[in-house]
Amino acid sequence: MTDTVLIFDTTLRDGEQSPGCSMNLEEKLLVASQLEALGVDIIEAGFAIASPGDFEAVSEVAKQCERATVASLARAAAPDIERAWEAVRHAKRPRIHTFIATSPLHMRVKLNKSPEEVLAAITASVSLAARLCPDVEWSAEDATRTDPDFLCRAVEAAITAGARTINLPDTVGYATPQTYGAMFKDILARVPNADKAIFSTHCHNDLGLAVANTLSAVMAGARQVESTINGIGERAGNAAVEEIAMALKVRHDVMPVRTNIVSQEITRASRLISGITGFQVQPNKAIVGANAFAHESGIHQDGMIKDASTYEIMTPESVGLSTSNLVMGKHSGRAAFKQKLEQLGYVLGDNAFQDAFGRFKSLADAKKTVFDEDIVALVDDEVLRGHDRIQVKEVEIHCGTGPARAILTLEVDGSEKTAATRGNGPVDALFNAIREIIPHDQSILERYEVHAVTGGTDAQAEVSVLLSENGRTTRGRGTHHDTLVASARAYVNALNKLMVKRGRAPLEAAAS
Repeated sequence: MTDTVLIFDTTLRDGEQSPGCSMNLEEKLLVASQLEALGVDIIEAGFAIASPGDFEAVSEVAKQCERATVASLARAAAPDIERAWEAVRHAKRPRIHTFIATSPLHMRVKLNKSPEEVLAAITASVSLAARLCPDVEWSAEDATRTDPDFLCRAVEAAITAGARTINLPDTVGYATPQTYGAMFKDILARVPNADKAIFSTHCHNDLGLAVANTLSAVMAGARQVESTINGIGERAGNAAVEEIAMALKVRHDVMPVRTNIVSQEITRASRLISGITGFQVQPNKAIVGANAFAHESGIHQDGMIKDASTYEIMTPESVGLSTSNLVMGKHSGRAAFKQKLEQLGYVLGDNAFQDAFGRFKSLADAKKTVFDEDIVALVDDEVLRGHDRIQVKEVEIHCGTGPARAILTLEVDGSEKTAATRGNGPVDALFNAIREIIPHDQSILERYEVHAVTGGTDAQAEVSVLLSENGRTTRGRGTHHDTLVASARAYVNALNKLMVKRGRAPLEAAAS
């Protein structure tokens, strides 16, 4: 039994399955790069057989990663497994992750298979995967509602067939810490060849117990945990990487294990995922929420002044959160800006740096004070939107007591298109202009939210929108010191993601 717990990150697979969380290839490569910087051990890059886009993303992540193992998910079917291998075969450390349901409910309703047929499928699928790839993981879908005796037989069969990692997921978030930990103890004690595999967790948060269940399994002997940044995922989400890593770090006294996570990269990873997906982190979210290190109570503030450890069990710096400080302004040059970017964890190419510096200068002219959060927001916006097919070029708004008017210019696949429209307020007029340039009558704006990046009346606005179309949902995010420009960027970002879901056909834009 090792004292190292491997972190298996499934943000790019299970996390992306959240409604509206789809990512394009460039965004997935950015996430994969940050996950390596964070120190995760295994990156589940996607479900290779799901679509050509998924296959391409898994393949490119596999080629890019230098240290982390790259895995692709596959059902217990030869075409899935062979496609997964084609996608990960160029990785320095490839893995095939195959699964099949084992609970009576799933076997009867979903698979229409008997227990013996499922055991045969486990042996066949894992054996095939092991012939192709030296590293095979097998998962018992809905393990927490599986008969314990049958689960033991299934795990034994998977290990015998060549699986070296066994995942026992709480697929529907049904378990409690007591029952989940007991399941791992039972399997480890009863399965004869259990010592030949690493056991893994995968917990969903339907009852708010995902992290607690994960830690209980670690104490019971699990040495791999599957989780996502910010806890994103289907339904109520997954166990959060940052919460697991910091719980094991801070409470090493009662959980004497370690991870390879570089905790100073946690805030950067959280902000990147939030920026790409448009999912805002709730203020009271553990570790990465805006209020995680905020203190308003007079009693708490008094304690913090005397000794921060009175009310903080970890430091903001330990998770990569720096205090806002006014060190940049309109007189700052390129060298100072580059140094600040490096302090914040950014290394940009020449073109990206020049673009970011230009946006910084514009921001510094518009704002009296420029904080670290401002720089993070503008650089993230620049990096994440650079490959979008539709980009905002110019926004002009006229509003007052009468109908609002918007004049908008977008760049659509390299060509500029302009529209002038009216609306019931400036935001309505602006979004009408977007619809005139890029017709999408079947799409519905489900949500529009505005947040301030920092304090003050001159704070940058961070806008997020949710678009839906025929059952598909996408989230967009945009930042700018002008709320309406940020709104245009957010809507266009969501629209770009919607186009990705539709396919990469040429966009039909109205004439300017």
